[in-house]
Amino acid sequence: MTSLVTPRNWFAEAIATYALVFFGPLAIILSVVAFGDGLSIESIIMIALGHGAAIGLMVYAFGHISGAHINPAVTIPMMITKKISVADGIGYIIFQLFGAIVAAFSLKMILPEIGAKVNFGTQGGPSELLNNSIMAGITVEIILTFFLVTVIFLTAVHKKAPAGIHGISIGGMVFLLHLVGVPLTGASMNPARTFGPAVVSGFWELHWIYWLAPIIGGIIAGVIMNYVFVNKAEPAIQERKKVSRPRKVQPKKSKSVSELEKYEKRYLDRLEKQAQTNADSVDEE
Repeated sequence: MTSLVTPRNWFAEAIATYALVFFGPLAIILSVVAFGDGLSIESIIMIALGHGAAIGLMVYAFGHISGAHINPAVTIPMMITKKISVADGIGYIIFQLFGAIVAAFSLKMILPEIGAKVNFGTQGGPSELLNNSIMAGITVEIILTFFLVTVIFLTAVHKKAPAGIHGISIGGMVFLLHLVGVPLTGASMNPARTFGPAVVSGFWELHWIYWLAPIIGGIIAGVIMNYVFVNKAEPAIQERKKVSRPRKVQPKKSKSVSELEKYEKRYLDRLEKQAQTNADSVDEE
């Protein structure tokens, strides 16, 4: 984890979250135009595709820059597991919320009347299928967010995950979770996704559910996935790198000859020459 803050990454989070909160709720608004009020199979598929495609494409676009969290319920587990610094995490969340608000205002500017009919995509709490039970709604959002963050940690964070699958995996999971979650709670799994449209529409009923439940689900998934699976893989990878790395052969350094040794060598050379000279003189006699 680095202690440095990276405002460029914060800006990337704002853009990516803008895309989610623009195209996701836009799919909801247009589904009403195309298929009428209520949740038909066609409208659910359209909403799920809008959210899943926005997330998947933004992961590919900004994943290598900021990690493309696009969600405070993803950023908070990343801070807890020390994948990013606390300072960076706070910056991420602030810019995610900012991007969500700007996106929702964009929808209000473009489609003010039609968007207002669905509160610009704001989730409305547990549905009649859950008997409007708050506990059931919280449970559903915790479970949905748990599996979203699970996929994120095991495809985008895990060092042994196959390369290039994180965008389609995360986007595919978002698609699946919206297919089953939209009829139950509206399938937020993301406080920023609900917060932006709520600010613009003024619809705050049971808003707290979409903060509490996703954050709890995200933290549970992040902690389990990180300490059970992600961290277990990293020592093995480091060990393989150590084994496979060829050892550098250090050239043997020649011993430096001291001044005393040089003097002794010169002295012995002189003695040898003198002895040879004496020997030659004896031979001549």
